Amino acid sequence: MQDLQMYTYTAPSYKETMEIAKNKHGEDALIVSSKEIRKKSLLENGLWEIVVVAPKQDNKDKNDDTNDDTNDDLPDNSVEKRLQNIAKKAIEKKKEAKERQSSDIGIQISNAVKEIAKLTPNTSKRGIETRENISENSKKSTKDNIDKTREEVAKRNQDEAKDLKNIRQELDKINDKMKLIQSMFWDDISQRAQNTNNIPHEFAEIYRICKNSGMKNEHLEEIMQLSQNLMPVNMRENSVTIKRYFREVLRKMIACRPENIDMKRKRIVMLVGPTGVGKTTTLAKLATHYSVKHRYKVGLITLDSYRIGAYDQLAFYAKKLKLSINAVNDTTEFTKSLDELKYCDYILIDTIGSSQHDKQKLDILKKYVNADYNIDVNLVLCATTKYEDLMDIYYSFGSLNIDTLIFSKLDESKGFGNLFSLIYDTKKPVSYFTIGQEVPEDILAARNDYLADCIINGFSKPSRDEILR
Repeated sequence: MQDLQMYTYTAPSYKETMEIAKNKHGEDALIVSSKEIRKKSLLENGLWEIVVVAPKQDNKDKNDDTNDDTNDDLPDNSVEKRLQNIAKKAIEKKKEAKERQSSDIGIQISNAVKEIAKLTPNTSKRGIETRENISENSKKSTKDNIDKTREEVAKRNQDEAKDLKNIRQELDKINDKMKLIQSMFWDDISQRAQNTNNIPHEFAEIYRICKNSGMKNEHLEEIMQLSQNLMPVNMRENSVTIKRYFREVLRKMIACRPENIDMKRKRIVMLVGPTGVGKTTTLAKLATHYSVKHRYKVGLITLDSYRIGAYDQLAFYAKKLKLSINAVNDTTEFTKSLDELKYCDYILIDTIGSSQHDKQKLDILKKYVNADYNIDVNLVLCATTKYEDLMDIYYSFGSLNIDTLIFSKLDESKGFGNLFSLIYDTKKPVSYFTIGQEVPEDILAARNDYLADCIINGFSKPSRDEILR
């Protein structure tokens, strides 16, 4: 058996990397893996890596400008050694098939030649046969032998294709196990030692994903324990089924308030939250959402008289949508404005941005909320805020009797476990997500499956049909 070795090649593109591997090892090399290490940018070229298994080269080839991974000293039961053995078998089968095919065709042709020789004119034995009959018989015999050879070759190719398919499936399983094993290597060694004993290796990847998402440790451990206890054993074979099951657990733990518009009473919606979270832009998106999509009469009120241009920004959207807008400075004007807009189906109220530690501004907002009206208070929070700060903001604005949460700027966040932990701890439902700066397109009625997907797979902007449904 010819010795094999794993080689790693890198180049700016996938095509160039393949050319290098092909030039080095020819058609007999078996590709183990390929991945893009670095994206191409304006400042630097991209970088692709391909790992192949091929017959071991002479020492003179080791001076080439390529990387190779030697695995001769690996233990017999290692994943890499198993991968080498499988690759050896694949290459040997491929060579044997070629040799066997070539040999069989040669035998068949030889037999065909013998048959033709038997049919050569012999006047002493077959004097009555004409040359025309002999020619027809030889053609028919040759054609039958060629057809038979083709059928045998086709059948052999099918068997080889099945063998290669089985090998690929085995490689996929090994790669999946390698991926799970790699996920168990935590950045913090002490943390790894603490968690590895409690978490099976098949859950290591999903544990790492949720850990990096910013999810609270207690919540993550609770969900992991729940998944281990309830997940069927046959679903733990690969990371895909584990992610699906874990996503379903997360989805059921995220509370969302459906967008059921109750027209039996007026809806007065007030947006509150710290400065810079996008309350005014979110209010404009909601105004367009209700007036254009649902065809409801909408009125606007702004309490933000501190920020320069706050009224002008909202007035721009009000003029564009032909909506009424009032600016108020005290509770008396606030009550009067609500009475003036009583013909509206929805009254949306923009408030002054306030730090969670600014007690004076929070007390002012409390006076508006405590007016003799049924006001739906929505706390707007930025998705990029870490969990501890989200909880601090929630507790500070909690005196306003928060009804629901709105998360803004999902498109600017990498991790969403902090949002899950806030929902789980506060038991408050989510009503809307904002997913960009465009008005009115980038607002989405909250869905627990969408947030679960963001936690596991990262942010992905939904299609226009999903936004409008």
